[in-house]
Amino acid sequence: MFDDFLIRAVLAGLGVVLAAGPLGCFVVWRRMAYFGDATAHAAILGVALSIAIGGPVYIGTLLVALAMGWLVAHLAGRGEAIDTALGVLAHGALAFGLIAASFVPGLRTDLNSWLFGDILMVQPVDLLWVWGGAGLVVGLLYLRWNRMITATVNEELAMASGVSPDRERLILTLAMAVTVAVSIRVVGALLVSALLVIPAASARGFARGPEQMAILSTVIGAGAVVLGLATSLYADTPAGPSIIGAATVVFLVGLVFRRGSA
Repeated sequence: MFDDFLIRAVLAGLGVVLAAGPLGCFVVWRRMAYFGDATAHAAILGVALSIAIGGPVYIGTLLVALAMGWLVAHLAGRGEAIDTALGVLAHGALAFGLIAASFVPGLRTDLNSWLFGDILMVQPVDLLWVWGGAGLVVGLLYLRWNRMITATVNEELAMASGVSPDRERLILTLAMAVTVAVSIRVVGALLVSALLVIPAASARGFARGPEQMAILSTVIGAGAVVLGLATSLYADTPAGPSIIGAATVVFLVGLVFRRGSA
């Protein structure tokens, strides 16, 4: 039978992909992968500040991720090139996060687990945060699905239909910040965006509609979690990178299959 820690790891991974699957579709459709990187890199700063003041890591990470989303939107509104703003903020946030971590003794020795995840050390309280955050994200996407799809396809059409693209973009930013916050224990700050993008990119070539793509992305993400954890268990590889590696293999196999059937 599975050990308790492995059951907790599987449940944590499935909770994360439940939110990351459909959310990743919007990241792919809107070409927001770099935004995901910026938000995730900023999470390290949130971890360092939270541990330094003795606060909840998930709350600190969420607040910093939200601040990053607001800052990117503010700079873009002032006419700054979005890719330049994201490049500066993503690497700047990571640099300040690592600097802040160097002043926190307990974090310096445990930094890799926050950078690359430590899903095998997930505790019951982590599961509450992961599934609570995932439930919030899934609920938001379910309630706003049609509006967010319309705003993604055509902003002018959305405004003509009474949908505010800015409000839908804000909700998407909130959902991404929550997903980053609850994912950092599972795959780490450097790999969170990969868990958003790769399953969605794999699903895009096989799906026949937005809903089908969201479901397929979630299924592929869940398969990557199980396959990655199995690889980690039997080959003694790091769990977080193994999950992302499994997702990448699925993407490459799907790519070959599509070309072969074309």
